[in-house]
Amino acid sequence: MLAALGWGLLAASSLVLGAVLGVVRGWSDRVVGVVLAFGAGALVASVTFDLVADGFRLAGAVPVAVGLAVGALAFFLADRGVQRLGGRGGGGSAGAPLALGALLDGVPEQAVLGIGLAAGGGISVSLLVAVFVSNLPEAIGSASDMRGAGRPRGRVLLMWVGVTAVTALATLGGFALADVVGPSWQAGIQGFAAGALLVMLTDSMIPEATAKAREVAGLATVLGFAVAAGLSAFS
Repeated sequence: MLAALGWGLLAASSLVLGAVLGVVRGWSDRVVGVVLAFGAGALVASVTFDLVADGFRLAGAVPVAVGLAVGALAFFLADRGVQRLGGRGGGGSAGAPLALGALLDGVPEQAVLGIGLAAGGGISVSLLVAVFVSNLPEAIGSASDMRGAGRPRGRVLLMWVGVTAVTALATLGGFALADVVGPSWQAGIQGFAAGALLVMLTDSMIPEATAKAREVAGLATVLGFAVAAGLSAFS
């Protein structure tokens, strides 16, 4: 359990790092876009090699397919709620919607880290790197927006510390859940995380990376995929 919490904190720590970077100085859209694109490519590789492929190995295609559909629908509905609050489609100064958006991205990612540890497969290095990198631009952009709206630095950082703590605890949740459910449920949970991530990547992360990084977005995405795929081979 302590190992799961430690790995969860390491993966989620980039939210705090990004928030610190966001309140300390401004960052160009191009830099944020390149980091977003790299993280998106890394997440695509992790979904492919760590979530879906491992789910197939555990219990076959059916539980993974069901999990994919449920995870995609759950994220879609939750994300629409965040947009109504003004969090992900603008309104960057709104603290609660931004925190909720980060949780929507982070909880399924980190729960899978815990599932992998509980299953005895160790930590997925590629997924860990993908989560860490993909957290950075979201936290940088959000913290910059809130700081620009006049929120005190201390309050901005405190909010992101809270988000980090909750997402890290999701690793413990995944670890505990994997201990009490069978392979079919574990595969379904991994499919759920994959479905949620794929909707997030398609609707939010990749379009934003393309808009900000422009012509280098595709290259950065492929580089992120290549790095995460290579790390997956050694996990």
